[in-house]
Amino acid sequence: MKSLSLPRCLAAALIAVGAASAQDTDHQPRGNQIPGPGQGPGRPEWVSDLFGFRNDPAADRDAWLRDMRLWRAEHRIRMGYDDSEYRRPELRWAQRNFISPQVMVEERTLFDPELNRWTVDRYLDDLEARYGGIDSVLLWPVYPNIGIDNRNQWDLVRDLPGGVAALRRAVEQFHRRNVRVLLPTMAWDNGTRDPGAPHWTVTAELMAEAGVDGVNGDTFSGLPRAYRVASDKTGHPVVFEPEMPPSADEGLIWNNQSWAYFDFEFTPTANKQKWLESRHMPNISDRWARDKTRDLHAAFFNGIGYVSWENIWGIWNQITDRDAEALRRVATVERQFADLLVCPDWEPFAPTLRYGVFGTKFPLEGVTLWLLVNQNEFAVSGRQISVPHADGRRYFDAWNGVGLDPEVSGGTATLAFEMEGQGYGAVLAVDPGAAVPNLDRYLGKMAALTARPLAAFSHEWHVLPQRMSDVPPSKPASSPPDGMLKIPGGRFEFRVSGIEIEGSDWEGLDVQYPWETSPRRSHDHVMQVATFYIDRYPVTNADFKRFLDASRYSPADGHNFLRDWSGASPRPGWERKPVTWVSLEDARAYAKWAGKRLPHEWEWQYCAQGAEGRLYPWGNEWDGAAVPKPDRGRDLTGPDDVDAHPSGASPFGVMDLTGNVWQWTDEFTDAHTRAAVLRGGSYYQPQASIWYFPQAYKLNEHGKYLLMAPSKDRAGTLGFRCASDSE
Repeated sequence: MKSLSLPRCLAAALIAVGAASAQDTDHQPRGNQIPGPGQGPGRPEWVSDLFGFRNDPAADRDAWLRDMRLWRAEHRIRMGYDDSEYRRPELRWAQRNFISPQVMVEERTLFDPELNRWTVDRYLDDLEARYGGIDSVLLWPVYPNIGIDNRNQWDLVRDLPGGVAALRRAVEQFHRRNVRVLLPTMAWDNGTRDPGAPHWTVTAELMAEAGVDGVNGDTFSGLPRAYRVASDKTGHPVVFEPEMPPSADEGLIWNNQSWAYFDFEFTPTANKQKWLESRHMPNISDRWARDKTRDLHAAFFNGIGYVSWENIWGIWNQITDRDAEALRRVATVERQFADLLVCPDWEPFAPTLRYGVFGTKFPLEGVTLWLLVNQNEFAVSGRQISVPHADGRRYFDAWNGVGLDPEVSGGTATLAFEMEGQGYGAVLAVDPGAAVPNLDRYLGKMAALTARPLAAFSHEWHVLPQRMSDVPPSKPASSPPDGMLKIPGGRFEFRVSGIEIEGSDWEGLDVQYPWETSPRRSHDHVMQVATFYIDRYPVTNADFKRFLDASRYSPADGHNFLRDWSGASPRPGWERKPVTWVSLEDARAYAKWAGKRLPHEWEWQYCAQGAEGRLYPWGNEWDGAAVPKPDRGRDLTGPDDVDAHPSGASPFGVMDLTGNVWQWTDEFTDAHTRAAVLRGGSYYQPQASIWYFPQAYKLNEHGKYLLMAPSKDRAGTLGFRCASDSE
């Protein structure tokens, strides 16, 4: 390649820079947020962060608004912007999707495992009572359980109790309550079973079959256009909601909504995606926040939605009473004025008169709404905003549900009212001849809601306690039953930690043992273990076959039961392999038939490591010969025989504890989730993502497995062994 002369190099460099950002304005977005006026053209971010309290929003507001309008015009040209997806009637529900939780399908108010049916009304009634209800729901059937075997994301939806047909009926129940339903898809799921077709095709077909309304793209920065094409091809088009806003802004054209993650400062910011397309619906998501004030302020200021997520992978982060009541009021305002909130002429940072009070203006056809947030910790009362006035224009405090008497001077109306510390405000102006549907009823509702200040509601966060399920004792034996070993009792330091990928060291994470005051990740307890007996090997397929022949056991929910068998018998040559595809209920039924029980977790760990506190059953160093060879493929090859690795024996001679199949132990419940502690890890190690169910080969680690129903709980790498009490 020929070299360029210096002037030509300089020209090429300038062209490249210009192609990247040719907008000649002082004000620019910062990532997916737009800093407001007074935050200083060209001011470094750290200055704004450190000296944000010095911002003067009125100082360059006109210049800021001009710059941002110019930036938007140019950016739309660069995007080749086409708004046709926002004009489609079947997708327009997203423009009113203000409150949308993500909920685990294991949520106990949503599914009753004893009745084996969806309880949609019970779930919605709870949310209606606590914070005013929802507009849509994201049902989550995948992570963190995905990867325990090779079932992919679509398999796990089909394994829901009753299958897709029952799910569709549940979706219809949501629809009867005017709630839309979304399901997730994840691009990272490439280590489990190959679906045999492109992700977008399989996803679109499943969404149509289930009758859902939208797709949440987990970890996506905008779902690719291929998803839009595939969805339309099914004749059942759905809304796309990526977890992150489209990294290429062109994706805004066919992604009608998205989640929004905000960096919060004292001065709020405007959302870039909504500025580019006012009908795009971002939903603020900050699942680990215990105080939701800043999230709700950001949503209200922008007139956008909020992800009211409480069941986070089985960890309960309930919205506090104050935040729940604030959410009820915020949602009531946004739902009433939904048409105004998507108007193209909305103006963030409308002028206000009080320090720390920020507002946004939404004008549409003779009706104008201002949404305000008070970032101060103290209440602000008196004159709040001044707006252009016209004869006959009426004003309302749309937050407190009362009329306002303006102070009119020289064509300007100044409006006075009170805002709580870290509270909210809304002002409505109605021109003569303009109509606001159901205005009187709405004002009456808000007056009743705000009669009690938000400060009167508790803002204290509480951890949700758990209970370990009782394990009925077995008939005591005086000598080891057939196939069992005697484990002498003794002093045992039970030290174990949960290996959940997320949750950090949150109180409420993992499980709560009877001697603990709350759930937590790490556990350390000195106990006296009573003498007991335990199976030398996990229960095999041959053992389970004898149980079925003798008991005629047949589970009420038989989906996936003994899925790897050939009819009513194990595959030839699989008799000595540990039985899998058995639920916790199946394992308990076997144990009861055998006159045994499932082991407590500490019994499992004690017989695995003894009083020495070994890291592995055979010692403190990893030995690949003591466990099966890992399976990193996309199809399950099956576990090894239970006696295939004698060098893996524990100090007591217990075999096959680690690395072949996971093993059921204790169950834990709280008001919203059931989960079981699994021990031992398995031979199957799906590749390509950190989000698959992690292994727990070390004896000081355990897995927490969320429980819903046997059809979904059964897994190809999950078996069990039994214990028995001693005289």
